[in-house]
Amino acid sequence: MRLVIQRVSSASVSIGGTVHSSIKCGLLLLVGITNDDAEEDVKWLAAKVGNLRIFADENGVMNKSILETSGEILVVSQFTLHASTQKGNRPSYIAAAHPERAIPLYERFVAELAALLGKEIKTGVFGADMQVQLLNDGPVTILMDSKAKE
Repeated sequence: MRLVIQRVSSASVSIGGTVHSSIKCGLLLLVGITNDDAEEDVKWLAAKVGNLRIFADENGVMNKSILETSGEILVVSQFTLHASTQKGNRPSYIAAAHPERAIPLYERFVAELAALLGKEIKTGVFGADMQVQLLNDGPVTILMDSKAKE
């Protein structure tokens, strides 16, 4: 699984011109899933996201996690995170999992985050044509891949 984690002042997902989900301060997570991903990837990434210290403490130092703030999370599926651009100019998405494989892992990831934070996690709609708006705070943007645990 691959994530783009963005600390945001606000974020929303619209579908067909209507806002589907929105959050105030917190995290926007773009999630890409491959056929090799499994429950262990879900658990590892959810724990990392929940404990990632990228929010300011009382001294203005990035020292607090989303668990220590009243922040919200918006999770959006994005198969293009697994685009291969090695050949030609048209990206290949062959590494991205098909919906029958990806949807259960995506839903499990959202459920794992909800259990960890003890609150509702906002989402987009898997496979929908979505417009995502965000106000990146910092900016803070972090890439994370469960297959490249750094």
